[in-house]
Amino acid sequence: MAEKHISLADQAYETIRTNILNLTYPPGMQLTEAKLTADLNMSRNPVRTAIKMLQSEGLIVTDYYKSMTVKEITDKDIRDIYQLRELLEGSAFRLIFTTGRHEEYSFRIEEKVVRMCASAGDIYQWELADTNMHMEIVSIFENERINRIYENNLSELIRMGQRSVKNGMNITKTNENLKNMVQLMREDKCEEAYAILKADHFTIGKETALG
Repeated sequence: MAEKHISLADQAYETIRTNILNLTYPPGMQLTEAKLTADLNMSRNPVRTAIKMLQSEGLIVTDYYKSMTVKEITDKDIRDIYQLRELLEGSAFRLIFTTGRHEEYSFRIEEKVVRMCASAGDIYQWELADTNMHMEIVSIFENERINRIYENNLSELIRMGQRSVKNGMNITKTNENLKNMVQLMREDKCEEAYAILKADHFTIGKETALG
């Protein structure tokens, strides 16, 4: 019986988390146990456990009156995250070239870009693929702490990315630009390749996320 409850709690957690990340439950939306149990067609116990897990991750916040809402994304959050990404990924991108691994990484990144192209019709799935592409770039550091920084901010990265697309960032154009970036990487053209990444993902991405 205990295993069944753990399984139901995990199911509730995954469903609610996905609904938050794909913006079914958008930032600032008020949630109640009654709504979540109805949405998931579950009893309160597994839903309560899932809520506690999501509160510990910071995806659900509770105010003084114990009212639950999906964590907002502020303009400061967006600026902070994009500043962090540009600092880390800019250094990572150049390291890929200075260590002579640009051709290897062009194929590794291309694999992620192919998945982005295949997901172009689904903003949420495209954003997941995009996040994996960025994780591939910082993998050059072989630094678990940096990986954890990205993993700890994944939920915000995914939600911000979808916000960028909904505010005008063009998925098809971005995918084409990334294909060009991959080709420039193969040609050992670091600055030209990085200029594409910076323009699409740190400049346009940030500006459209800010709206």
